[in-house]
Amino acid sequence: MAEQGTGLVAEILDSFPSCRIPEIARLGRTLRRWRAVILAYFDTDGASNGPTEAVNGVIETMRRVARRFHNFENYRLRALLAAGGHSPWRKTLTHTQL
Repeated sequence: MAEQGTGLVAEILDSFPSCRIPEIARLGRTLRRWRAVILAYFDTDGASNGPTEAVNGVIETMRRVARRFHNFENYRLRALLAAGGHSPWRKTLTHTQL
């Protein structure tokens, strides 16, 4: 299945820069520069740092709202509370765990 995905994405990446619609051609040139990174998704079985970035975003929002914490332990507990505590983020199996 990864080979099919890689082939399809490679075909799309090759066709966009030659599109007659200027916006699509521009997108194609941008995607061509990111080609190796985009295709690497299929080499890593779909691994992503998305969940880590999501937790970081929650913590950063909490930090901005909280302004200053004078006690690190309070900051740590507030960050855990804002990010959902120590519960696992995925409660269901992903396609790579099946």
